[in-house]
Amino acid sequence: MDKKDVIDFFDKCAPTWDAELIRHNSVIDTILDKGGIKAGIDVLDVACGTGVLFPDYLKRGVASVTGIDISPEMAKLAAAKYPGGNISVICGDVEETAFDRKFDAVMVYNAFPHFPKPEKLIKTLAGVLTVRVEYDNEGDFSAAIDMGVPAYDAAAIPAVGSGDFSAEIAGMTVYAANTGVPHAVIFAEDLMPLL
Repeated sequence: MDKKDVIDFFDKCAPTWDAELIRHNSVIDTILDKGGIKAGIDVLDVACGTGVLFPDYLKRGVASVTGIDISPEMAKLAAAKYPGGNISVICGDVEETAFDRKFDAVMVYNAFPHFPKPEKLIKTLAGVLTVRVEYDNEGDFSAAIDMGVPAYDAAAIPAVGSGDFSAEIAGMTVYAANTGVPHAVIFAEDLMPLL
């Protein structure tokens, strides 16, 4: 599917998207928890659609949300829901957009399969992340890392199957929530220099 087909498809779906939406709140909460979505951070929501996750970000007290969607109709609906304030929406191609800032977290929720060249998407997103590491009282940490130019190798991603996933990788426990398709890739080795 090329980008024009993606735009056409989602433009047609936009008017009924919210009415037909099926939310799995526990899965969304797990994804947001593991993605480090919390108070005070700046989030880039890639392929934000109609802004489905915007209320979740606001509930967590994020500092700002920048949503971007390639579909003009989806972006228009998302922007209309939250005019002004700390949410802004861009209609554009994330892989071609020159952002004038960095973000603490990037979310790609239920959209990864719509990107025909995932390695290009990952390279783009790696370039917009800030370095941020925080520890909680128990010594656990969350991190967002500017990984530079990543090497995308789907065979190297150990998460398969269904449900929650965790594995010991490089002496660290890496967690993922499986929602049917890969939504996030965490390269644990990039965290090692920070420990």
